[in-house]
Amino acid sequence: MKKVVLTGIKPTGTPHIGNYFGAIKPALEFASNDEYDCYYFIADYHALNQIKDPEVLKNNVKELACTWLACGIDPKKVVFYKQSDLSEVTELTWLISNVTSKGLLNRAHAYKALTQKATEEGADPDSLVNMGLFNYPVLMASDILIVNSNFVPVGQDQKQHVEMARDIAQAFNKTYGNTFVVPKELIKKDVGLILGQDGRKMSKSYNNVIPLFAPSEKLRKLVMSIKTDSSLPTEPKPTDSAVFNLYSLFANPSELEAEKKKYEKGLSWAEAKQDLFEIMEKTIAPMREKYDYYMAHFDEVEKILADGAKRVKPIARETLDRARKNMGL
Repeated sequence: MKKVVLTGIKPTGTPHIGNYFGAIKPALEFASNDEYDCYYFIADYHALNQIKDPEVLKNNVKELACTWLACGIDPKKVVFYKQSDLSEVTELTWLISNVTSKGLLNRAHAYKALTQKATEEGADPDSLVNMGLFNYPVLMASDILIVNSNFVPVGQDQKQHVEMARDIAQAFNKTYGNTFVVPKELIKKDVGLILGQDGRKMSKSYNNVIPLFAPSEKLRKLVMSIKTDSSLPTEPKPTDSAVFNLYSLFANPSELEAEKKKYEKGLSWAEAKQDLFEIMEKTIAPMREKYDYYMAHFDEVEKILADGAKRVKPIARETLDRARKNMGL
């Protein structure tokens, strides 16, 4: 019997290079493995804590859905759906809230960070916290448990989310009998630190991201603006630079070895950046073409998401009914 793998993707902004290598590419690798049934969803309920403008949220969902399809998700093999199309998730959230201790939620990293920030500012510790943020781990647990997930691929920094879902599932099973599959985290293979234009970690908070599907001309401009040192064209170039870091993500082993030799021999940064642009464009251009198509034909994407919700709904309904029955409802 196949194992169930679940991944949620939060629509909080335009997808960038870091998102592709950190989340999208690993998810596609799971989807190509016949050992797994993969459920990938757009976590639009989770985004409500950060995004208060309805039009921004709608556009983010649109961009994210088109991005995943353009990158290669096959909706015939993967169940791809929108969280808000699955009402069973929110009902299950309430049911499992009744076996979730406040102490568990107090330990959530996001909650602790905001209470610490408020305390440092001399305010009430909970002044920056709404109940959506506080209950965030319960909603996430519901996402995981509703489809009987065996594994949830996460980065090391997100491991706590799955641990909390596991605690909640075990607490429920202990109270009401065997109801939920107890999930485990799959720590994603570390792709290393992905550097942005300024040499720091690529992050929206640093405003140093390179959008995944920037038009070719804009992509080249962004690449050419990457911060470098002042070494002469004839001098060797460091392979711990942002330029080489990004090149290594797109290159195959032979391409990477050839580029490394050029760095050791000496080349201008303009040449190195041109090499980077060309190898990025080779990978991105075919996906960008698909992305532009889906963005212009979003009605097709909406049908794919609706079909995904239709496919996952019977599974979610069965899980919810089992939980309700075991609770005496």
